[in-house]
Amino acid sequence: MNQFEVGLEEPGLDVDVSDISDAIDDQSGFWGINGGAKRTADIIISLCALVFLAPLMLLVYAAIKMDGGSGFYVQSRVGRGGKLFRMCKFRSMLPDAEAVLQYLLETDPQARAEWNHFQKLRRDPRITRVGRILRASSIDELPQLINVLKGDMSIVGQRPILPHQRDAYGIHIAGYEQARPGITGLWQVKGRNRLSFEQRASLGSEYVRRWSLGLDLWIILLTIPALIFSAGAY
Repeated sequence: MNQFEVGLEEPGLDVDVSDISDAIDDQSGFWGINGGAKRTADIIISLCALVFLAPLMLLVYAAIKMDGGSGFYVQSRVGRGGKLFRMCKFRSMLPDAEAVLQYLLETDPQARAEWNHFQKLRRDPRITRVGRILRASSIDELPQLINVLKGDMSIVGQRPILPHQRDAYGIHIAGYEQARPGITGLWQVKGRNRLSFEQRASLGSEYVRRWSLGLDLWIILLTIPALIFSAGAY
């Protein structure tokens, strides 16, 4: 399989992973020596990052608290083997975010159609002023380093999904549950929020099918410019 493309309404956006093949050295899976090496790298990277980024994280926490409400947002996500874990992020939404979303979907057909396709909203009224900055820079994801250190997540993996999204993943859920979800992944470097829900699910399956340490390194390198230019972030 050299080409993997999924159409999307947004003009000019194709999800092409034909360049992945150059990054792969082996296909030994998430178990064994390579799986152990991946976990070891996760521990080292997350621990070092938490120490180095601690001052920034304290400043972000203080800024969120000044804006009102809790500094962190903790939510159940589906992990490896289908087990649920508590994923931690910096809070970027209003305290009553779910009620705001429900009202919007009930009263705005255009927003409802966008949500059904992307499971995201480009102009999301739930996001706070500080939250918009955090999301654009992906700083809101930093507490997930704790999840990586605990073994719930990996630095690189599939996008962590909500329990109620399992059925929507369809044929892709089996592949998803083979590995730990990641802070970054193919969805991050191939379009991020511009991707439909189906595209994100498909990229998750493609990651599991093609995984290697070389692929993880390739994704990490591509994540850097994606973060700098806030590609697909909102």
